[in-house]
Amino acid sequence: MGKQRRSLHKTNSSAKVATYVILLIGAVISLIPFVWMISTSFKNLGEALGSSFFPSELHFENYVEAWKRARFSEYFINSIIIAAITLTGQVTFSIFAAYAFARIKFPGRDFIFGVLLSTMMIPAMVNIIPNFLTVTWLGRIGPLKWINNWPALTVPFMGSVFAIFLLRQFFAQIPDELFDSAQIDGAGHFRFLWQIAVPLSKASIMVIVVLSFIGTWNALAWPMLVTNTPDWRPISVGLMNFVEEAGQQINLTMAGAFITIIPIMIIYFFTQKQFTESIARSGLKG
Repeated sequence: MGKQRRSLHKTNSSAKVATYVILLIGAVISLIPFVWMISTSFKNLGEALGSSFFPSELHFENYVEAWKRARFSEYFINSIIIAAITLTGQVTFSIFAAYAFARIKFPGRDFIFGVLLSTMMIPAMVNIIPNFLTVTWLGRIGPLKWINNWPALTVPFMGSVFAIFLLRQFFAQIPDELFDSAQIDGAGHFRFLWQIAVPLSKASIMVIVVLSFIGTWNALAWPMLVTNTPDWRPISVGLMNFVEEAGQQINLTMAGAFITIIPIMIIYFFTQKQFTESIARSGLKG
């Protein structure tokens, strides 16, 4: 019996070691492009076009030149404003819609939710033309200018099917007894939502914030379509300034790319606990 336990313990230990080795190899492979980007950002143009992995001399001036040439000081502020407006609208609308699908019974609720989920199968690029026609039409009939302004860059993305689905699954798992107790204390749906459901779903909301911020921050095709001047263009557009007739300045492009991902890294650093918690507790049932 003791031999069987020792053998089983050795087997489990070997399996753990093999798992860690595989995960370590995967982590190293996934980090290689990131390390190459940072390394290239410190090279001169000749080394960037060559085959050397590390620079012979660190060129910190690449970051200064990238910041100035890409107009990052202007585009950075634009991206922050666009992301803040988009996140506020998306989180707010997703919470209300998800709660309605999870806790309020109304005719056709499940059918409407099923139709909503089916739209996730539509490629994002297919929605560009309908969205563009919509914002163009709204800009013509209303007093607010949409094209080349913040509404066209934010409003079409305030409704996220994935965010609604994630929060709906979480809200659906809240025990009915908790809602019944809240009703006895005189709380309605609105009070129950903001005082109980939302605080309990902070982890899921943080996942939505992180993913939405990444999508908004990295957007390029849509901002280029609905803007014709640099006034409201985001930071991702600035990376295109390093493409010239003679070719792309890879060292400056990598320096600019690293600058653009710093806010994403900071946000994920402060929200990784909630992010992993939500993944572990994500309501994929209910």
